[in-house]
Amino acid sequence: MPPPPPPPDTTGAAAVPHVAHASHTGAVAILLNVAHAIDHLMLLVFATAVGAIATDFGVSRWEDLMPYAAGAFALFGLASLPAGRLGDHWGRRAMMLVFFFGIGASSFLVAMTRSPWQLAAALTLMGAFAAIYHPVAIPMLVQSTDRPGRVIGVNGLAGNLGIAFAALSTGLLVKYLGWRAAFVVPGLVSVACGVAFALVAPKETAPPSKRAPRMVDLPAATIARVVLVLTLTSTCSGLVFNFTTNGNGELLRERLASITADPAAIGMLLAGVYVVASLSQLVVGWLIDRYPMKKLYLGIVAMQVPLFLLAVHAEGWALYALAIAFMAFVFGAIPFTDAVIVRYVDDRMRSRVTGMRFTIAFGISALAVWLLGPLVKASGFSFLLALLAAIAACSALAILGLPAQAPGAARARGPAG
Repeated sequence: MPPPPPPPDTTGAAAVPHVAHASHTGAVAILLNVAHAIDHLMLLVFATAVGAIATDFGVSRWEDLMPYAAGAFALFGLASLPAGRLGDHWGRRAMMLVFFFGIGASSFLVAMTRSPWQLAAALTLMGAFAAIYHPVAIPMLVQSTDRPGRVIGVNGLAGNLGIAFAALSTGLLVKYLGWRAAFVVPGLVSVACGVAFALVAPKETAPPSKRAPRMVDLPAATIARVVLVLTLTSTCSGLVFNFTTNGNGELLRERLASITADPAAIGMLLAGVYVVASLSQLVVGWLIDRYPMKKLYLGIVAMQVPLFLLAVHAEGWALYALAIAFMAFVFGAIPFTDAVIVRYVDDRMRSRVTGMRFTIAFGISALAVWLLGPLVKASGFSFLLALLAAIAACSALAILGLPAQAPGAARARGPAG
């Protein structure tokens, strides 16, 4: 009896027949997922250690030091466009080597800084290398899969575990070895992963842009509509992501002050939030492969609104439970943008489209890092949480613009590259 056919594509995609293509599995896939953890970890070490760094640099309040990290997040977005272009035209393997070794080298520079402006320069350089990951590694992972939701879900879990480990490892390293070690240790891990990747990742016979297309390009109007919606939703979700992941540590420190003031304990509690919330990406990845994407995306983003509003005045363990809940839906929304690109854009240009989306969305959402300290200092976390509810509502409205149905099956125009 022949095996049952795969479930129909209900994601709004241009369906294509399966064609043979080299798959990144085993050690290469593991290293690409570990790289996602490193990418998010390195960008959030500063937010977790900002109190200790402020004390070391003689800055009176952590809020006054937060704007110095804005350059890292701005470059994380702005450098995505050239990174994606190089990934498609030069090669994704080569760009991932630049990522691993660049992240390691820039983390060592951060650990050597002695003033806020030196710190800002080193963090900005780190942001430029961190920008390589999403437009290069994710297309590399999904270029041959028939189940992009599952692959993206696992990859998203890896990235968010990096966020969780940033909270845990940074809290412990700051407590026992100082804030500089919190940058050096993961930097060494990145360099070691770069060496391993150079050994196990096969060399590409041709860059993606030179390979034969695997799916028919959709009408320009449809592509433009999808890119516009993705840009709007990515910008809103990027603002929510940056406000929460950079501010949650201080939020817990303020709202759980009656429970603990130990930085290592706060780090462990914050890591718990991210570990539990990260599991949502596995569930979402499974759902994306089976159910209409637009309805799923809309429901997950809309749920953020009441959860942020409930957290406005919450304290203690009630706030902690709500933090787990709203971060589960924040993380759960992340796989959709990459899944939409996989469904609508051929592999030969996915790095460029992803890079374009990240450049606009993350370039704008970097403002969250710049504004976080001054905003909390002036208006408090209650105002910030209400603002996050409003931003999530705007994102939900933008999702309504996604095409509701697939444009129909499309045939590949040539053999796989």
